[in-house]
Amino acid sequence: MELTFLGTSAGRPLPGRNVSSTALRLPPACGAYWLFDCGEGTQQQIMRTPVKLSKLERIFITHLHGDHTFGLPGLLSSRAFAGGTSPVWVYGPPGIRKWIEMTLEITETRLEYELHLVEIEREGTVYEDGHVRISAAELVHRTVCYGYRIEEKASFGKLDVSKLEAYGVPSGPLAGRLKSGEDVTLPDGRIIRSADVVGPPSAGRVITILSDTSPCDNAVMLAKHADVLVHEATFEAGLESKALEYGHCTTVQAAETARKAGAKRLLLTHFSTRYRDERLQLLAEEAKAVFPAAFAAYDLLEVHIPKTK
Repeated sequence: MELTFLGTSAGRPLPGRNVSSTALRLPPACGAYWLFDCGEGTQQQIMRTPVKLSKLERIFITHLHGDHTFGLPGLLSSRAFAGGTSPVWVYGPPGIRKWIEMTLEITETRLEYELHLVEIEREGTVYEDGHVRISAAELVHRTVCYGYRIEEKASFGKLDVSKLEAYGVPSGPLAGRLKSGEDVTLPDGRIIRSADVVGPPSAGRVITILSDTSPCDNAVMLAKHADVLVHEATFEAGLESKALEYGHCTTVQAAETARKAGAKRLLLTHFSTRYRDERLQLLAEEAKAVFPAAFAAYDLLEVHIPKTK
């Protein structure tokens, strides 16, 4: 799994820093990309990365402010030209359906693939399959805004072929049952334990994406023990009153959420345009004083999230 930051600026773009969007490359078993928010210029950013529009499967919108959505109609249109023919699902707060349908209708945009629009009406699981589950909870902002928690399901360990041969276990259904954690009985009556021929399982990875928000309990809940927490840090420490007024966080408040949640890594994003690139490291240092594993994200940064045993 890998995150690619397509935009880390708040409100409006800067030279070298686009507005909000983050891509998630799923494991090879899934073979797809997901997108979280789609600010203006997102498709241009994608052209500068390995992200493939044709492989884009699901888009999760946190809220309907323009710096998180204005790139969506153009991206949906361009996907067809990029060879995308498989269905796409777009999730977001109430209003996302009306806005997209009306925009596509007025502009006479015809998509060559199925588009499914899902309005999130309540907190909880919004999508689940055999590999991942994604849940949403409402944050504290000036409009309805959701944070997302992506949980990869645990995978079984690697089957040791040499041990199977030593025990005389033939390839096929019996080996498959051992791989899935089940003990089996061979035709000669011997019992082979799965733990004896299968390596340790890999725990599922957890990624939390918290867009515009003031500090709140749901932010901590969504980020609980996350391998990576992506959290907005619109303002520097000391501007807590201003952050609260606009429904945002400071660097230190984001770090406090990461610390309370027991997250492993914190990636700060959504920086106010008052901060030029040379100041981003100073913002990261403010967060590091509270949560040492804090880093400032930047446009086109790719972050690999390894599996843990």
